[in-house]
Amino acid sequence: MPLYHKLGTFPQKRHTQFEKPEGGFYYEQLFGTEGFHGNSALLYHVHRPTQVKEIIKSYSVEPKIAIGKNIKSLLLKGFDLKAEDDFLDSRKALLVNKDCTIGLAAPKKSLRQYFYKNADADEMIFIHKGKGKLRTMMGNIPFEYGDYLIIPRGIIYQIDFETSINRLLYVESFAPIYTPKRYKNESGQHLEHSPFCERDFILPNELETHDEKGDFLIKIKKEGTMHEVVYATHPFDVVGWDGYNFPYGFSIHNFEPITGRVHQPPPVHQTFETSTFVICSFVPRLYDYHPKAIPAPYNHSNVDSDEVLYYVDGDFMSRNNIEQGHITLHPKGIPHGPAPGAMERSIGHKETHELAVMVDTFRTLMVTEEAMGIDDGEYYKSWVE
Repeated sequence: MPLYHKLGTFPQKRHTQFEKPEGGFYYEQLFGTEGFHGNSALLYHVHRPTQVKEIIKSYSVEPKIAIGKNIKSLLLKGFDLKAEDDFLDSRKALLVNKDCTIGLAAPKKSLRQYFYKNADADEMIFIHKGKGKLRTMMGNIPFEYGDYLIIPRGIIYQIDFETSINRLLYVESFAPIYTPKRYKNESGQHLEHSPFCERDFILPNELETHDEKGDFLIKIKKEGTMHEVVYATHPFDVVGWDGYNFPYGFSIHNFEPITGRVHQPPPVHQTFETSTFVICSFVPRLYDYHPKAIPAPYNHSNVDSDEVLYYVDGDFMSRNNIEQGHITLHPKGIPHGPAPGAMERSIGHKETHELAVMVDTFRTLMVTEEAMGIDDGEYYKSWVE
């Protein structure tokens, strides 16, 4: 996160004594990425954040691979996934590689019986349906339809839902998630040509500080294994923090589209990036305005990446028979483009109201058994006239 933020109280100088009003000291914690080189924040806890009382059990949560080396374009019917009460149980990994996991979740209830921490991966959660609050050790973030939530690895969190119908797209990234470098200057400030700026970020607020001892269950995901760990103190005991490494939100509705006289390439939709994949936002926008423009995208080959599109809302003009919650996978190795008739149908149209999230991975994706359970089985033949 290229923005400095702070909440609560902390000493003026780093790594110095910070006394409690009643006596004793608060405990400082460096919360950083990429060793001591990447973005970091300094947190101040009521209790030592290192107090593990027990490790109850550990079990595998690695996705089961159905297709390890895939060449087939797929259409996955995301809303066919059954909703489940539990937040983690509802998360289903669909497409995976060594760099990331792309999946869907449909939790019906708030996450309140335990806390969760992903020790390996930054998480991006896109809110397709639902409303509520992301509660973290660094403050709370309200969310609603169209919000991205970026949760750095190591964040301990819970989620409160105000709704019982919740549909989430999530991506776990083993490299840090940032906003694109080309939108920023050397100091990290977003430039004038960026499709969004610092004003658009939803920053943590409402810092919860719990001074409680007891048994607090935290489920920690690490290396494809879930560890159930009991902490001796409430994990939300931070009295203050400052820095650059923290969770935040961003609404897809605040992405300002870049348009041109002729069709613009997918990078103009880029919203987030890592060293191994990018995330793009397709939003309502004016079509190309050259008198001979073809609004539909041209056929193209995925030479270096697999393309995943998650359809959120509106009429996606380049495809036929696409519905909310559908996911398409276009693997590298085979060209893809508009469905038959889509190019001709697009000519003369002036604007689109589509809403979609795209993930382009630089390494080939494997397909899980969960994905095959919602595959339509016919999509790869949909270009045949």
